Amino acid sequence: MREQRIVVDDMAQPIPSEGEVLVKTLACGICGSDLHALKHGHELVQTSQETGGSFSMDLAKDVVLGHEFCAEILDHGPGTAKKLKPGTRVCSYPATYHHGQPSAIGFSNTVPGGFAQNMLLTESLLLEVPNGLPFTHAALTEPMAVGLHAVRMARLDRTEIPMVIGCGPVGLAVISALKLAGVGPVIAVDYSAKRRELAELMGADEIVDPSVTSPYSTWEEQAAYGLDGKLMPSDPIAGQKFRQGVIFECVGIPGVIDQIMVGVQRNCRIVVIGVCMQPDQIRPLVAINKELSLQFVLAYQPEEFAETLTNIAEGEIDVEPLITGTVGLAGVAEAFEDLANPEVHAKILIDPTL
Repeated sequence: MREQRIVVDDMAQPIPSEGEVLVKTLACGICGSDLHALKHGHELVQTSQETGGSFSMDLAKDVVLGHEFCAEILDHGPGTAKKLKPGTRVCSYPATYHHGQPSAIGFSNTVPGGFAQNMLLTESLLLEVPNGLPFTHAALTEPMAVGLHAVRMARLDRTEIPMVIGCGPVGLAVISALKLAGVGPVIAVDYSAKRRELAELMGADEIVDPSVTSPYSTWEEQAAYGLDGKLMPSDPIAGQKFRQGVIFECVGIPGVIDQIMVGVQRNCRIVVIGVCMQPDQIRPLVAINKELSLQFVLAYQPEEFAETLTNIAEGEIDVEPLITGTVGLAGVAEAFEDLANPEVHAKILIDPTL
């Protein structure tokens, strides 16, 4: 990423510092955060500085993006235990300590991300890819971990009726995590026919096209029945009672949170995962009148990352439907444009060897 453009260029091979390994990138996914970094990099950096985040990149200098990766070990740097041999395929929480300084892989001026042929990773954070798991599937550990974290942060007790608004990669990851947690029925909402199809493949129980059907009416039809399958009692004053609703906002455009607040029933919880890069407005009185809870979540913990890799390897999560394209380095700029069309792509992987 150079001057808000994606360019292909040569750079010196990175040299591992204490505790790091040199790896070859096998596959790297293009994330919505990469798209945001290209178009809204200054806002990301400014907000990160204001909130103590990890986006400290200098946009006047080159940044090699890419944090959804699977790689192969080439060499070990000084001070490494060398427990994993060269040739071992690995994933890693996307951070490293380069010369003792923390760097967010894919959002750094000092270490390259997965859109490069070679990267540096911290040895202690490496996770060996289980035998037999395709490296293209292993590369989706990172985005799927986002869904697991969001569901964990929602602190569900399996009595709720969840609804996922927006079925891009993040929404699909949430659907997968909800099914894995045994929470449901899961209602998935998206205007895109392709994304609704993917939501069904990922296990959603009810698929809603909001241009045809109100997602909130669909939710009420499900939530009016208790765990025993019987209609919930009706209060003469408050009316029909419903099960607890948890709405996962996975869109990230202005106005969606307020729309959800208006549409949901009382006492619902709204979990916001979609990254809105513009200022947004909500009407607090709407949430107050309904006693709604609003929660924001980000990324995942290292243990959730490791758990997700295991879940993919053991077949608990099927990521194959999400992979809708593969490009070489020369095709990355065009892939950024192609991802704007939800009817064609969910996740495009980069193969730096092509």
